[in-house]
Amino acid sequence: MQRIIVGKPEVVRIALVTLLAEGHLLVEDVPGVGKTSLAKALGRSIDCSVSRVQFTPDLLPGDITGTSIFNRQTGEFEFRPGPVFANVVIADEINRASPKTQSALLECMAEHQVTVDGRTYQLASPFLVVATQNPIEMDGTYPLPEAQRDRFTMRVSLGYPDPSAELAMVDEHAAAEPLDTLRPVADARAVRSVIEAVRRIHVGPEVRQYCVDLVTSTRHQSELRLGASPRATLHLVRAARAQAALAGRGFVVPDDVQALAVPVLAHRLLLTPEAHAARRSTADLVHGLVGRLPVPAPSRSGG
Repeated sequence: MQRIIVGKPEVVRIALVTLLAEGHLLVEDVPGVGKTSLAKALGRSIDCSVSRVQFTPDLLPGDITGTSIFNRQTGEFEFRPGPVFANVVIADEINRASPKTQSALLECMAEHQVTVDGRTYQLASPFLVVATQNPIEMDGTYPLPEAQRDRFTMRVSLGYPDPSAELAMVDEHAAAEPLDTLRPVADARAVRSVIEAVRRIHVGPEVRQYCVDLVTSTRHQSELRLGASPRATLHLVRAARAQAALAGRGFVVPDDVQALAVPVLAHRLLLTPEAHAARRSTADLVHGLVGRLPVPAPSRSGG
C-alpha cells in the first residue's frame, strides 16, 4: 500500500488498524491527495471485492443497498444487490448525498446487514466502509449527522506529500498505473482469521480504565458542547487491540491508546462557538487530554 500512498506510512497503518478492528474509516481531505487510492490499494492488497459509489445529490438509498425487481418469468420479485455487497466499499464524497441516502449506510456499518422489503441480507466479511469527503468545498453538501460520524471508527487526513515523496510519485506514475502493479498478499479468509486473533488480544484492567477515563474526560471540557460517546470507548479499545497486534504484541499498552486517541476521538467532538472563534481544533483538545491524563503502568498479565 505504501507504493501507492507514498510517504504516508501512518495513514496506511491507520487503514489497516481500522480493518482489523472491524471498523470504518472516514478520510477527510482536499481533492487529489489519494483518498480513493488509499481504499483501492487496501482492497487489492487483500484480494477482496471492492466497490465504489460516487455520492451525488440525486443518489437514492436503493442505489447503495440494492432493490427488488419484478421478474416477469417467475412472477416474483428478485433482489438485486447494490454496491454495499463488497468487502471494501468506497463512499466517495459522502457529504454530497442527502441525509436519507447517507443513513442507508448506517445499518450496513453497524449491523453488517441490509434490510430491503422486510428481508434481511448479510454483508460480506470482512466489511469495511471507507468514506471520503472534502472539508473545503462545502457548497451543495450535507454535513454528516453526528450519529453517522460516530459510526466511523477513525478519521484520517492524508495531507500533501513532502517534495521528495511527490517526486517519487511522479516517477512511479510515469511508468504505469501503480494500482495495476499491486498483487494481493492475503485473502478474505486470512483477514478473517487475523480479526479473530485481534479479538483475543489482552486488554488489562488498568488500560481499560485508562480508555474510559480518556473518553469520559471529553464530556467535561468547557470548550466542547459534545463529548465522545460510549461507542467511542468501544472503538478505542478495539483499535488499540489491532494496533498491538500489528506491533506483534498479545497485549495492549497505554502507548497504543495514545497513538490512536486523535483519529478515534477527534471527529466525534463538537466545539463551542467560542472555541471555534479561538481557532481551536478537536485534535488539539484530544492531544491536551492525553498529555494531562495520568498514564497507568503497562500490565502484561495474560498477554
